[in-house]
Amino acid sequence: MAARRSRTGGPAKPEKPRKLRRNPLRAAGLETVHYTDVAFLRTFISDRGKIRSRRVSGLTPQEQRQVAIAIKNAREMALLPYPGR
Repeated sequence: MAARRSRTGGPAKPEKPRKLRRNPLRAAGLETVHYTDVAFLRTFISDRGKIRSRRVSGLTPQEQRQVAIAIKNAREMALLPYPGR
């Protein structure tokens, strides 16, 4: 079995270039999200009906909460589907 190298020992890995994500709310020029804006909310839902994570969607924590609440309200009003089981 080969000996493990320490984390600090050995050659340094080249840094990956960071991928800059545009904030979809700012790109659309929206301050708040409303549950009746179904076409916009669909961009934050996966093909299985789940709400996309903040890491994937590129939103701030406050905006992610707004989007999640708007999606849940739209689901209650039968404007958006619930996730399939």
